[in-house]
Amino acid sequence: MKTTLLNKAALATGTALLLTAAMGSAHAETTGYDQLTFQTEVKEDIQNDEVRASLYKKAQATDSKTLATTLNTTINNAMKIAKRYPSVTVSTGQQSTYPRYDKNDKIIGWTGQANIDLKSTDFAATSQLIADLQSTLVMDNLTFGVSEAKKDAIEQKLMTDASRAFQQQAKNLTRAWNARDYRVVNVNLNTGSNYPRPMYSAMSMKAESADAVPSQNFQSGDSTISVTANGTIELTK
Repeated sequence: MKTTLLNKAALATGTALLLTAAMGSAHAETTGYDQLTFQTEVKEDIQNDEVRASLYKKAQATDSKTLATTLNTTINNAMKIAKRYPSVTVSTGQQSTYPRYDKNDKIIGWTGQANIDLKSTDFAATSQLIADLQSTLVMDNLTFGVSEAKKDAIEQKLMTDASRAFQQQAKNLTRAWNARDYRVVNVNLNTGSNYPRPMYSAMSMKAESADAVPSQNFQSGDSTISVTANGTIELTK
């Protein structure tokens, strides 16, 4: 993990002043009332601890009832298999059904698709469940991210870090403007996350294969969690 600190402030009295300090660089903008508005930001790279996946069944039939029976049976069986893995949260996803037409706009059949979604911090169990399900379902996508519990804990820490960085930058700007002290007019804390792209997309497996699909060793990668503190201080001359 690494933490980077970026400090930025806007300066508009007609010209821009770039201040360089040991903690980074900043520029600030005066408001006419000895006030400066600026921003500080802290970031931390976090190893992803949650995997999400979506699998689907797509089928065709001459009538909608037969199609619904095929889709529902497949999804119900998949949910039964998923119950063997209590550490994985499984839910039904998007479902769609639409008619197929001939050149005379007459309905000649139906096509439908049903999805199930997986979410877990247990990578081994999720990988094995996906392998079990791929005998009848097709992989739609697989992504990694930071769980809500871990994200909340990191954001709480970064809020403190961003607040301290804001105060330090306020002191730096106070000295730069030859002021005696400062007071905080307002400050806002904002969070942000940058997750990696999906590892897979539309990965298909042959459902008719009698051989079991091997499970996969996941490489989850990292995500970047950030918190910015932006606000205004008033200088005391």
